[in-house]
Amino acid sequence: MRWSDFPKWGKWVSDWAAGYHATLRDRPVRAQTKPGEVLNALPLAPPETAQPMEEILKDFEDIVVPGITHWQHPRFFAYFPSNASPAAVLADNLITTMAPQCMLWQTSPAATEMETRMMDWLRQSLGLPEAFAGVIQDSASSATLAAVLTMRERALGWDGNENGLSGQKALRIYCSEEVHTSVDRAIWVAGIGQANLIRIPTQGPTRAMDPAALKAAIEADLAAGHLPAGVVACTGGTGTGGCDDIAATIAVAKAHDLYVHVDAAWAGAAMICPEYRVLWEGVDGADSVVFNPHKWLGTQFDLSAHFIRSPEDLTRTLAIQPEYLKTHGADGIINYSEWSVPLGRRFRALKLWFLIRAYGLEGLRSMIRNHVNWSVALCEKLRDTPEFEIVTEPVLSLFTFVWRPEGQDSEEATLALINRINDEGKIYLTQTRTKGKLVIRFQAGQWDCTEEDIEMAYQTIVETAAAVKEAL
Repeated sequence: MRWSDFPKWGKWVSDWAAGYHATLRDRPVRAQTKPGEVLNALPLAPPETAQPMEEILKDFEDIVVPGITHWQHPRFFAYFPSNASPAAVLADNLITTMAPQCMLWQTSPAATEMETRMMDWLRQSLGLPEAFAGVIQDSASSATLAAVLTMRERALGWDGNENGLSGQKALRIYCSEEVHTSVDRAIWVAGIGQANLIRIPTQGPTRAMDPAALKAAIEADLAAGHLPAGVVACTGGTGTGGCDDIAATIAVAKAHDLYVHVDAAWAGAAMICPEYRVLWEGVDGADSVVFNPHKWLGTQFDLSAHFIRSPEDLTRTLAIQPEYLKTHGADGIINYSEWSVPLGRRFRALKLWFLIRAYGLEGLRSMIRNHVNWSVALCEKLRDTPEFEIVTEPVLSLFTFVWRPEGQDSEEATLALINRINDEGKIYLTQTRTKGKLVIRFQAGQWDCTEEDIEMAYQTIVETAAAVKEAL
């Protein structure tokens, strides 16, 4: 295939994309293939000669599409959304066509300077103070790793990169039981070790880290000769939407001069709506904050927004400047590769530019408010339905529930219900555990989701429960 052929096949792909989204409700949400089915449909050896695009695209439709779980399906209520708005998809097509490597200002000035402006647009949208600067990371996991590495270096007087951790006091990082496992992985990669990630008990309906317990843990570690380095707080935890009391957590941390990172990977998108900011009240005092526009906001994966109070601390931790990466004769430039672990960088800011201009902040706010309101309404309908119990109350558009049919073990029944729902494919849900109890998670957040899709979710849950009950 040559560039002269591109218009023909580009139109095919564009038409296919429009048709795909128009017919998603006719497809099962979760892939219906069995393990190994796609693998076995692919030849064992690569072709020696070029194959026609007609054949490649037919195989794409016949082999790939049936093996895809449709994250853009309006009835995808599992995990968190991974949205792809049409405007951002167009931007990604342009990015892919130009294929720039944007590691330095000089390797693509437009990418660097647009990233600076787009991150400030997001900062303003969230109501964060001007003291925060932003950088686009690939995922919240990378932002959390960068934060943990900065905690480590700051606590060690910027000596860890140079001399390692051998012979140092044990570094201690604190978080609740509600944080994402990316925090655990960051602890591993940073060389701090799982044993030094201290889980603080949670309290109250928001499942917030107990500030008194955090204070006691820090003081006990100091007395034991350990070196407290930082706290990872969360707003909208993955399992049940747990939210720490950010202001109280920061007050305890700052009394001991600890770095605070706030993980709002999913819930942060909702903070463009002022009425939801109560969930992270006090965030102004954090050292870094992360949320994923590629979840609820509408820019497809991967695009994570990382805000930092002191970029100097971050670059002191991560920057490395061999001669071939220096830009001579240009003052006041930013090289965002010095703000992240990977050197290579895609032109992700273009997706934000298209998104915000094409829909406006008010359009994005309306989408999020609808999802929250529809999800809360569904929660109330299930609460009023016999044999269903709400376990954790809605946090934005996320809540959890169990099914308790009379005379049956609730955990076995709930597991049978979610498995039957997902196997049938009308909607897609996921499960988690809270306080040791298996529960079903529901969250609304897909770009094209409507109130009718939420109503169908209710009907599917109730009708499937009746069918499972008959079979039990």
